Amino acid sequence: MGSSSQRKRIAFRRNFHLLRALSISKSHAKRRSVVMDAFFYIYLLKLKLEGIKREYSNLVAIKEEYLKMMNHIHNPNKEVKVEKTEEGFMNVRVRCEKGEDTLVSVLETFEEMALQVLQARVSCTNDSFSLEATTAFVSEDPNQAQLDVRDVTRAITNAIEKK
Repeated sequence: MGSSSQRKRIAFRRNFHLLRALSISKSHAKRRSVVMDAFFYIYLLKLKLEGIKREYSNLVAIKEEYLKMMNHIHNPNKEVKVEKTEEGFMNVRVRCEKGEDTLVSVLETFEEMALQVLQARVSCTNDSFSLEATTAFVSEDPNQAQLDVRDVTRAITNAIEKK
């Protein structure tokens, strides 16, 4: 029996020294202090891991947004161009692959953004859709801010992508 308890004691000491070395514990004698240092070290590692996971997910989201934007820029089959004129009107040009309800999606976006179509020219062939329109911002709410060209471009792009 003596050799079994002695082996256990040696194994315990070995594990204790290993735990102290891994946790970078300052305590040399007190077992409880070493264990508390180890728990604290594990907790710090867990916090660092959570921070790395958050940063990784943010980077993945930025990468996906960047790739989506680059795909939109380099995709010659899709073009959305919005220009603001001096008189407060917006000229909108949309060219994309033909899809079901493309015109409806764009017009619904205009309506949601309180843009009234003053003049439009629409063309549709077997595989492409084209729209050129002059719009004006009309809103019953005087406190509503004027629309930005980027917001209109983004909304129309989203409308033609989800069709």
